[in-house]
Amino acid sequence: MSGTEQRRGWMSILAKAEPAALQRLWSALGVEDGFTTLRPAETGMVMVRGRAGGDGMAFALGEMTVTRCTVRLDGSDVLGFAYVAGRDRRHAEIAARADALLQTGRRDAVEAGLVAPLRQAQAEAKAAAQRKAAATRVDFFTMVRGENPR
Repeated sequence: MSGTEQRRGWMSILAKAEPAALQRLWSALGVEDGFTTLRPAETGMVMVRGRAGGDGMAFALGEMTVTRCTVRLDGSDVLGFAYVAGRDRRHAEIAARADALLQTGRRDAVEAGLVAPLRQAQAEAKAAAQRKAAATRVDFFTMVRGENPR
């Protein structure tokens, strides 16, 4: 997996994380200092686009609230970015700081202490939702009656 794909993966996990779990795991890492905020967490709107049938013509689905943040790791040129759904500024700030650290030599510690537990929690939540949906599944079938004589 390339570095870009790995970064895309951890940024997705950080953006989709439950804010309380992200805060708890981030606090356990103990890395609050050592960052310069380049773009403080700010909330705005983005236009969400969709496609009819998944592959049809693109259309404007609607607007979505997002919060973004950009930080620089002190003493380096490493930048961390985050865009998260909603208005949680702290979520965006932590995600941006984690993104910056994951690009450095501290990557393994941040991966093990932050990203891996979030990835596991998200996988478990997805599996639970799939089990719940499977429990309500209905299989439809057609009965063949045979020839109707006239």
